[in-house]
Amino acid sequence: MRPTPLATPARLGVLAGAAALVGVPLAAGPAGAATGTTVVQDRLAPAGMTAGSASTASLTLHANRCFTAKTVGVGIRDAAGANLDFPGSASNVRICSGGVTVTTGARTLPAGTYTQFGFWQDTAGGWHNLPSRTLTVAGATTAPTTPTAPTAPTAPTTPTTPTAPDPAPGQAPVPGKSLTWSEEFSGPIAWGSKWTGDRSSAYRYGSHNPDDNKLDWLAPSAVTVSGGVATFTATPSAHTLENGKQAWDTGLLTTEYSKDGFQVRTGDYIEARVKLPAGTGAWPALWTWKDGNNEIDSFEYHPDNPNLLELSNRIRSGLKYHTDANAVAPDRWVTIGTYYGADSVDWYVNGAKVFSDGTGVGANWSAYPILNLSLSAGQYHPAASGSAPVSFSADYLRVYR
Repeated sequence: MRPTPLATPARLGVLAGAAALVGVPLAAGPAGAATGTTVVQDRLAPAGMTAGSASTASLTLHANRCFTAKTVGVGIRDAAGANLDFPGSASNVRICSGGVTVTTGARTLPAGTYTQFGFWQDTAGGWHNLPSRTLTVAGATTAPTTPTAPTAPTAPTTPTTPTAPDPAPGQAPVPGKSLTWSEEFSGPIAWGSKWTGDRSSAYRYGSHNPDDNKLDWLAPSAVTVSGGVATFTATPSAHTLENGKQAWDTGLLTTEYSKDGFQVRTGDYIEARVKLPAGTGAWPALWTWKDGNNEIDSFEYHPDNPNLLELSNRIRSGLKYHTDANAVAPDRWVTIGTYYGADSVDWYVNGAKVFSDGTGVGANWSAYPILNLSLSAGQYHPAASGSAPVSFSADYLRVYR
């Protein structure tokens, strides 16, 4: 699970005026692309917005020959040149003649007129703006309301503590699949035989990985089970990371190094039901890892983007910032699934397909599943701080094939 920057990219020297915002297809060979590479913007959305209403942006572009762009995103400038870019610029995007679409996170804008443009960054760090256009944000309108007669006060109700229903394993959204492996959290964690919680090869030092903008220090004791739910609880650690920052003891479940050594593979569908955290710095994820990569992120979540899930294929180009205020929010239960197709990885939220990357994992892919709670160190999202515990819960993890 590598960080995907959601902060506004710092493109220096592109805001001198409106003329500087107008990009054109580049025939010169940018770093990371062969000489004569031309990048063309095919589609830019949205065409308009309403003040106070959050909207994502999307950019479709292609090149006359394949290359990898370090960053692709959608920029916004107001009349004064202030940077109001859509959050969620995509990293390491493979651009070919067939085209690729990047969808950003959501943001709101005040009513007014803005300059909108796509941009990309080459591997040497150079920024390239694509053709710009005017984006008009209309003022919000509200229908008049009819006054209603006052009603008698009602007796206060006693709040209840939300619990996770325990749905029995059913059919996967992908036809023809049967349950082949699961963790229902109906008893103590089977450390050693089914799960490992003190190390991962995805972490440089096994138990921790400060290079990845994480404060994690893996501690099996940070994963507890009660009432059919696993709770991952992160707390300030006695350990200090190599960069001098205080670590946080936190929980991770991986089948790597376990006796069973279960792996997901091409054609499998994995599904988890989780309760998204609200704590500052929380960074939960369901992902895969093996042999230094083989990473598919079923989801990553950061409470500072409360209605957004990051869905990504790190093996081949595939990324979507999925925004859904009805399904995705702090302290809310949500079911997230991923189909590892050879030619396309598909993501599902609450049983509905929300993204297909069109690139897949290949015919012979396999990797270890990982479910964990990381703590951000502050580079892209607010860092965990203070002494209050940060928690994340899971109801089940199931694999169908």
